[in-house]
Amino acid sequence: MRYEEEHIFKAFSLFTQLAQNGVVSGDLARAYKIEEPVRSLTDHFVGEMAAVCISVGEELYLIPETKLSPFHISNEELKKTYLYSKATNVDLYLMYFCTIVLLGSFYDSYHSVEPTLRFITMDQWLQEVNKRMASLKEHDDEQLKRLEKEFSYRWIALVEKWDALDDVKETSTKQTGNTISRLSFIDTTRRFLEKEDIITSIGNGELELTEKTKVIIGRYFMDQDFNRGILEFLYSFEVKEDMPGEGEGLHANNQ
Repeated sequence: MRYEEEHIFKAFSLFTQLAQNGVVSGDLARAYKIEEPVRSLTDHFVGEMAAVCISVGEELYLIPETKLSPFHISNEELKKTYLYSKATNVDLYLMYFCTIVLLGSFYDSYHSVEPTLRFITMDQWLQEVNKRMASLKEHDDEQLKRLEKEFSYRWIALVEKWDALDDVKETSTKQTGNTISRLSFIDTTRRFLEKEDIITSIGNGELELTEKTKVIIGRYFMDQDFNRGILEFLYSFEVKEDMPGEGEGLHANNQ
């Protein structure tokens, strides 16, 4: 395709703002949606950075697709910004785990594309993490070691880390900050997700997904190739309890 100079300048300006801010609105966002050459060039620039551009309402967002993208947040940056000084990679795995559980809680199955909950409370989020950890414990250590190789996920270390956190029965406000408890860890994950515009607080300890997140989940997160079957694994015990027939419900989608 032959591009006019105007289209090239618009696309480059759009890419530059996306790279700097992660989001663009206004005239440039409208040009992306209306002018095919601008959209094509912008997608090409973004794709060269192992990222994608997604449209949400009146805004455009830059989302890294792989760890190779320069826009991907490194493990060291996450630990430095959100976790305590002695944090390890296991803490990061636990943060990712809590995030997966939170996102999954908004949907009635890991194959749905529309949320069935409008919001979730911090306490409900904590309970859901406890449930998923309990389901992991249904596997013996040998099974978990085998599954660690299959999913490249440190399930045993996650269970041990979660068990080591204090399960203090206090209010949310008393467990935030530097307190090493399960709820304070959930709160740390919340701060990260809010900073990244994944969730938003609506008061009274209630959290809801942003429109940006709903689009990302619908386009990528529920795809089994993308999540590597982790959602199916985490919810498999619940499915067996609720739907005892092997060929029923979610099991019909197993690959």
